[in-house]
Amino acid sequence: MKRDPSFTGVKFEAPGPGPWEIDRAHFTRPVTRFAAEPLTRGMPRGFAEGSARYGLLMSHLKPAVVNGFMYAQPVIHGAPEGASGPPPRPLLWLLLRLHPGMRARIRQSRRVFEGKLWREDLDRWDRVDRPRATEKNLAVQAIDPAALDTEALIAHLRRAHAHMEDMVFLHHRYNFAAALPIGDYLAHVKEWTGASPGEALALLQGTTPLSKGVATEELGVLARALRASEAGREALARRGDPQAALDALAATEGDVGPATRAYLDLVRFRTVGYDVSDKTGGELPDTLVRAIRAAVEGDRGDRALAARDAKEKALRERVPAAHRARFDELLREARHVSRLRDERALYTDSWGTGLGRRAVLEAGRRLAAAGKVDDPEHAADLALEEMIGLLRGRGAPSAAEIAGRARWRATATLADAPPWLNAPPGPPPPLDVFPAPARRASQAVEALMQSVFKESEARNTETTVRGLSINDGIYEGTARVVTGPDDFGRLQQGDVLVTRATSASFNVVLPLLGAIVTDRGGQLCHAAIVAREYGIPGIVGTREATVTIPDGARVRVDGAAGEVTILAPAPAPERGAREAAL
Repeated sequence: MKRDPSFTGVKFEAPGPGPWEIDRAHFTRPVTRFAAEPLTRGMPRGFAEGSARYGLLMSHLKPAVVNGFMYAQPVIHGAPEGASGPPPRPLLWLLLRLHPGMRARIRQSRRVFEGKLWREDLDRWDRVDRPRATEKNLAVQAIDPAALDTEALIAHLRRAHAHMEDMVFLHHRYNFAAALPIGDYLAHVKEWTGASPGEALALLQGTTPLSKGVATEELGVLARALRASEAGREALARRGDPQAALDALAATEGDVGPATRAYLDLVRFRTVGYDVSDKTGGELPDTLVRAIRAAVEGDRGDRALAARDAKEKALRERVPAAHRARFDELLREARHVSRLRDERALYTDSWGTGLGRRAVLEAGRRLAAAGKVDDPEHAADLALEEMIGLLRGRGAPSAAEIAGRARWRATATLADAPPWLNAPPGPPPPLDVFPAPARRASQAVEALMQSVFKESEARNTETTVRGLSINDGIYEGTARVVTGPDDFGRLQQGDVLVTRATSASFNVVLPLLGAIVTDRGGQLCHAAIVAREYGIPGIVGTREATVTIPDGARVRVDGAAGEVTILAPAPAPERGAREAAL
């Protein structure tokens, strides 16, 4: 879609004092108005609860939406109202030693490490919160919005909107349970060996099975049933309409039918992104069929586990002998919680947001029929109360205004928004100010944030794109530039996925890929995790891959060097089709 010239000169004003940083890892385009409220309310609540439980200096990230782009600033526990960023060293020293709340957090941080609190939380996730989230999602999913009258649909929209916020809250409540042990491991390994985050994180391969396909347990059950069923394999092999193949699988007698229905119930309403504008798995039947086929064919990552063991032995030998037992313990804890990174997204906000999308699209269809919006998809660009007003017959906002919002959301990118509002923050406070338990927690959080968000600063050229290395190995294949789920259908077996960033729900296409290249993210971002799980070359944080690498070009991905080289341009017909689509 072409940019609207009226968008030039859009002003970005900070929503408050202090530095505000744009979110480059999750939202590479503006968010919808429907999703903005659940995101900005649920995330800080969950973040604050999790940070208090883990005794962290930072209370939460305060989010704000500016022209649709997500910005955030850290809020320090105990700092004066309206303050942002770390306090000056003298004030921080006083806060840490005299502020009752801060002293309580320091005591809690000691208990966190001594008692390995994340193990308790992972157990709660497995026994309580994941089953409860599944139950809540299925309860919302059981309501068909198309069968409701107007007032019942409005009530359902309110319920879906609140449910999204609850799921966002739950996701972020587990931020530190999922990540602090990994950050602790990274910080210590760097101190002992000087190893890069990529070297240390390579040893986590094989610990996040959900990254190899949405709903791994259900998909595994289905794959085993299909291997034992000739009728099921015939249905899966059917070419043509992929939805017909899914319907045939669901109707197959024996174990295949129930296993198919159980799998589809868990994936068809999950988004492949983070917003209600992103399609759900059920809207991409071809992607689901190919994910099932890949699962039946088997796991591609097993060969890489032997290489992981060799890397572990080599890195362990670089650790001073006095610290090797501690290294073993830290690695064990990081591996133990690693799966929670993806699980918390897929069972909470990915699912809840997909259910929100279903409700929004039904409202959009009714509003389009009444001439209130030009396209049902435009309903996502309405705030909840605006949507309810239009459903009840009000005239504002107009269809033209809503279409303008949709154009901005569909065409604006991070290049249109400043990375910071107000001046960037100064350097973090020196760690020697912190008491020992708080120092360890702060080092872990800093190592974690660097690994998730820090991108490469290497210079790119017209023929070579450089980023952060994920996995060794060299792979040559066709580059497929994917800007969203609408492009998933163009992915072919062995393609090199070139995209801005991936979410956990991208997992369904990953069995097809030969390599992954992203603009955004660090060595612990989602794309890096899944590249490790599959044992394929991955290069993240290139900043410019999607605008430098032509769709359909022949490329070489050098995992060890962190480089993508354009070997040959896209064939002329393919290049022309891509230009026409843009």
